[in-house]
Amino acid sequence: MTSLALWSVGPCEAELRPGAQGQGVLIDMLFSGISRGTERLVFEGRVPDSEHTRMRGPNQEGDFPFPVKYGYCAVGRIADGAQAGKVVFALHPHQARFRVPDTMLAPVPASVPAGRAVLAANMETALNVLWDSGAGAGDRITVVGAGVVGLLTGYLAARLPGAEVTLIDTNPDRAELARQMGCAFALPDMAATDQDVVLHFSATSEGLATAIDCAACEATVVEASWYGAGETPVAFGGAFHSRRLRLVSSQVGQLPAARRSRWSHARRLGKALELLSDDRLDDLISGETSFSDLPARYGAILSDPATLCHRIRYD
Repeated sequence: MTSLALWSVGPCEAELRPGAQGQGVLIDMLFSGISRGTERLVFEGRVPDSEHTRMRGPNQEGDFPFPVKYGYCAVGRIADGAQAGKVVFALHPHQARFRVPDTMLAPVPASVPAGRAVLAANMETALNVLWDSGAGAGDRITVVGAGVVGLLTGYLAARLPGAEVTLIDTNPDRAELARQMGCAFALPDMAATDQDVVLHFSATSEGLATAIDCAACEATVVEASWYGAGETPVAFGGAFHSRRLRLVSSQVGQLPAARRSRWSHARRLGKALELLSDDRLDDLISGETSFSDLPARYGAILSDPATLCHRIRYD
């Protein structure tokens, strides 16, 4: 059995093609979300050869670079069985109807609208990054890059008691969003330089240089960006060593070592969904497109720097 799905079929080319439905519980898609950073790398064919296996998403079809069915922010309704009608989240590409094992489904809490639940994978990443950072109550925390994951990480960090959280971005229009997330805002040339924890999301060498410059002596800088193929210069020639900075990578595919014995991926995803019970987070949905119109609009959505989480509606 097949159902229409979005496929990246060549550099910057997308089509609706049949995709395998899979095995397990039948799901009718309600919404999916475009995760701009990763999906843009896939769409442009910039997944490094060395990462073709590690970058495979759950329920992906095809192989990198092309053709490939890719995505991981799916919200749908169970269509058959005892749980029919229940709204669930799954890590699945953009596809109208699919089947997955019930172990891959996370129930969407009643307090979270289905349209907002597309942020679950981004919130899960934000939670993992915050854990990897070791940030705590009272810390001065800077987030460089106010995309959707950066904003969600700032939102979580601002809930730490006494934490002073600042979002840094080159786009001054992100200032109001930062305020809504409970954070201060600054342009890069106004960034404070005495931060206990710095979290970097911009996927640019300039952003990473800003993150390093913001860190106080013996502070932690977490690199959460995914750069794809190519080289990224790193500013290690300045005060990086004299300040004894700690540079930490973060990737959502693994739980932090300090939590791995107690937390499962399912527990983390469930917590991420709970954390979406806040109406302010609707402002991170920057647009909506019908699934039937997606191939024609996909490239423009991915290339628009104003895009946060773009939602796909399945009519």
